[in-house]
Amino acid sequence: MTIEDITGTFQIKGTNQDSTNLNYKGELTLTLDATNRIEAKWLINNEQEQYGTGFFKNQILVINFNYKNDLNKVFKGVAVYKCLTKDVFEGFWSEKHGDPMFLGTETCFRIGGCTTKLN
Repeated sequence: MTIEDITGTFQIKGTNQDSTNLNYKGELTLTLDATNRIEAKWLINNEQEQYGTGFFKNQILVINFNYKNDLNKVFKGVAVYKCLTKDVFEGFWSEKHGDPMFLGTETCFRIGGCTTKLN
């Protein structure tokens, strides 16, 4: 699998980095910049945008991300995905100020390229 194989738009389902087990859904779009670095954009629950940059090696995708909350405070973290196929990724993530006892989780399915639907 090459870095070009993992670009595209993915439907995501995840859990937050805390004890609440709250689920979220959204989309993740992966593109490449001029230097073949991954650029990521998440849209969580149709309202929160998050952005990141990252790299891909040995079927592992790592993205450093950030977003602003309603009070304009910036939050930063890292997401790590194992690319099972070019259409399906499983991962985990952590924010700098998140609960250190937990990791968030995220599963990604390529839109239009995978027959599995998220409920």
